[in-house]
Amino acid sequence: MLTDKTIAVIGGTGKLGAALAGRWRAAGLTVVIGSRSGVAYADAAAAADIIVVTVPYAAQADALAQIAPHAVGKLVLDTTVPLVPPRVMRVQLPAEGSAAQRALAMLGEGVRVISGFHSVAAHKLAEPGAVDCDCLVFGDERADRAVGVALAEAAGLRALHGGGLANSAAAEALTSVLIFLNRTYQSDGAGLRITNLPGVADPAA
Repeated sequence: MLTDKTIAVIGGTGKLGAALAGRWRAAGLTVVIGSRSGVAYADAAAAADIIVVTVPYAAQADALAQIAPHAVGKLVLDTTVPLVPPRVMRVQLPAEGSAAQRALAMLGEGVRVISGFHSVAAHKLAEPGAVDCDCLVFGDERADRAVGVALAEAAGLRALHGGGLANSAAAEALTSVLIFLNRTYQSDGAGLRITNLPGVADPAA
């Protein structure tokens, strides 16, 4: 599903983008990094079959505007979490309902949008080995979600279909809860694990 695809990581020198790009390259996938200090976002998106947006919420609108002309007919995986400093431990979803729905509205017709990687600590992905965390993937088409699931699995995570794009609001909001838990309980990166799913393999097992 992914071996013949080129993946553009927009914001690929940030913590999450760099970690995902490193894992995908280690899995033998073709990755292009789009960053302010390297290949332009638009050029990276133009060269890709799948576009992964890993920029902070404050930079989401600008990044989407740059890639929009080159995203038509392609799948965009948006990882954006609507964190608004300094109150990052408080849920602050945008008017559209979620950052993913905001991305869909900004990218316009002809672009398919899914979302994921909201509850995965970037520094955990940057370390070698399996990550004790599930990745929920959201999107309105199952076939598109399946690509997101494959991307997460290629990064060493157990990935699960989370339903339609509107459901992304739940995972995006949970990120603020995880930040609160990290601070309250001095965690090194609390994650999400869904239990009691018969027949779903655990990559850490």
